[in-house]
Amino acid sequence: MENKGFKGDTTWPPTQCKHPPEKEKEREKEKKKKMPTMATKTTNPATVIEISPDTTEVNDYYLWSIFNFVYLNFCCLGFIALAYSLKVRDKKLLNDVKGAIEDAKTARLFNITSSAMATLCFIIIFIYLQYPPADY
Repeated sequence: MENKGFKGDTTWPPTQCKHPPEKEKEREKEKKKKMPTMATKTTNPATVIEISPDTTEVNDYYLWSIFNFVYLNFCCLGFIALAYSLKVRDKKLLNDVKGAIEDAKTARLFNITSSAMATLCFIIIFIYLQYPPADY
């Protein structure tokens, strides 16, 4: 039986193509570009491990803010510090480290200001009580 669809010479083994080596290299490069990368292959499922940033390093100054709010609340600075401390805690839960660090710096600033101003007021009051002015 003859294969009617076969039209070629019957030499065996088949002869090699006689393309210039430059074209073969270009074709190989094109094949490599067209080949799917490891990221696009879906044959092997990948294991994804989420690593959340370490938010335990961010100090929220919560106790200092409560102390300032209750005892040293100079011009409501203790209340503002407490609000920022609570914002730090919320952002730590959401893993927003940059936002938590910014709000922690702000809470610390308000805590320092509230403590310093209240302490300064107490010192002025004690000096005034120790040495009252003679004439009003």
